[in-house]
Amino acid sequence: MPNGYGEVLLRFDSVTFEYGPHKPILDEVSFSVRQGTKITLMGQNGAGKSTIFNLVTKALEPDAGKVHVGQDVSIAMASQVISRDQTGLTMREFFEKFLETKTGKKVYDIDPKIDEVLEVVHLSAPHDKVINTFSGGQQAKLLLASALIQNPDLLLLDEPTNNLDTSGIVHLREFLVNYSKTVIVISHDAEFLNSFSNGVLYLDVFTKKVEQYNGNYLDVVAEISSRIERENMKNAQLSKQIQAKKEQANVFAYKGGGLRLVAKRMREKAEELQEQKVEVRKEDRPIRSFTIEPAPFTGGTMLTIRSVKVMKNHKQTAKKTSISLHKKEHLLLVGPNGIGKTTLLESLALGKAVGATIAPDVRVGYYRQDFSTLNFEHTVYESLDSAMQIEGRGLGEEHMRSVAAGFLITGELMKTKIGKLSEGQKGLVAFAKLVLERPNLLILDEPTNHMNFRHLPVIALALDKYEGAMILVSHVPEFVQQIRIDQVLDLDTS
Repeated sequence: MPNGYGEVLLRFDSVTFEYGPHKPILDEVSFSVRQGTKITLMGQNGAGKSTIFNLVTKALEPDAGKVHVGQDVSIAMASQVISRDQTGLTMREFFEKFLETKTGKKVYDIDPKIDEVLEVVHLSAPHDKVINTFSGGQQAKLLLASALIQNPDLLLLDEPTNNLDTSGIVHLREFLVNYSKTVIVISHDAEFLNSFSNGVLYLDVFTKKVEQYNGNYLDVVAEISSRIERENMKNAQLSKQIQAKKEQANVFAYKGGGLRLVAKRMREKAEELQEQKVEVRKEDRPIRSFTIEPAPFTGGTMLTIRSVKVMKNHKQTAKKTSISLHKKEHLLLVGPNGIGKTTLLESLALGKAVGATIAPDVRVGYYRQDFSTLNFEHTVYESLDSAMQIEGRGLGEEHMRSVAAGFLITGELMKTKIGKLSEGQKGLVAFAKLVLERPNLLILDEPTNHMNFRHLPVIALALDKYEGAMILVSHVPEFVQQIRIDQVLDLDTS
């Protein structure tokens, strides 16, 4: 790690961990984190980044090796999502739970502490407000606040920018730049990471090892890419030399006599060159290009929205609008966190939105940011098979598996329960389901959340080319810019 930082407060010594014999995650992983550093933890969806966090917090124990945490070092983690058993709590009960878990005793006079951390995360709300009434962006801020209220020496942030609007991301970035303690962050947002990172831990999904780098995020990405290019060039040069030696050996062997000894030396030289080849680091694979082919729709207008309900000063109010969506028209829904975007999308998907009408025979495909449209008790196979039944074209299992493979869903993953997948893998399953269901009205709520950055251009291209009607919510401008947008509905009433 960079010079000038404090003592080592976290160290992994040859840590091995697996979820059963067929799912190794870490193989003799070793790295260290010094006090005061701000580290990015990189890796492909499902590689095991969140597992590393759970090993640090002792929620999991390694199968071999040791996780060393400095004496009296306190740790708090802001996870990707609020667990379902906590969504019915009030905000006060939510924070009490974290502090009582840390201290082991009842916490009194907690309201001033709550106000203090809410100010840090730029959130204002009554303390008796129930968690499931907060927007996705507000819940992301609550997750950060739940970690900060514990005042940890080591702060673990798992995809903290998910669901945050632009101002929320700017505020979080400023906080981390000025934060004096140690932070490890998992995120797919390159610009956000580059603003504060001074080191990178890269979890390689192929080798199950962690590589440790100094420098900011973009410097490390460039260093990795440059190394791969050098390794490929070296191997290409060696391959040419090996082929030349083999061809010479064949010529000398054909001539016979004393030249056979020369041929033997040539083959030995080719073998020596072969051993000099380096094993080129495998990079994360992006998902395969895909198309969400809409089911036929013979009508005209697919969706009309004459009014919407928005939140203002924690109260719901109606706002008139005039939106009509037809085939091949894409609508971008915008507004700050908490104004009601997710609530509107959900009510539209369920056909219960007051002031909106969906035409008969419209098939809705809904991508929820919390993946609650997926049955967490189903296996991936069962989930995709149910999508095949919705479409009902009788294409069979081979088609389903081909679509799944395009989203890196193969082998053991097909037998895995949805609830056991990483958040990024759940997202890939959700997209595979949409491909199989063939909706002609696509409703997407923050589809970039949890996704490996290599997948995002592929997803953006598929949405740009989508020929059904589409409603999109996304707080990632670089992603939205790659998608054709025909109409914008701004819910902000200010």
